[in-house]
Amino acid sequence: MAWVIVLVSGVLEVVFSVTLKLSDSFTRPWPTVVSVSSAILSVWLMSLTLKVLPIGTAYAVWAGMGAAGTAMVGMVVFHEPASWARLVCISLVVLGIVGLQLQGAD
Repeated sequence: MAWVIVLVSGVLEVVFSVTLKLSDSFTRPWPTVVSVSSAILSVWLMSLTLKVLPIGTAYAVWAGMGAAGTAMVGMVVFHEPASWARLVCISLVVLGIVGLQLQGAD
């Protein structure tokens, strides 16, 4: 169950990052509310998982999901560059996340 919570928390990290951009430096109310709320909820959920998961592994998975997910949303939604090099690097982050999850299962 802890890994499911980390995954949800990672998705909330992506929501936080995307709505942070949409908030236009906290000048737009609704994106600001969603951004701050998702950040708080993400950190709170992550804190729950640290009771049972190793901090290094859980944090790396959480941060990696946030980074890779935000980069993908940036490419798809905000039309940021989607070069092969970026896609390969994002794939390596995702592979690292899967590897850490498999190691955390021990």
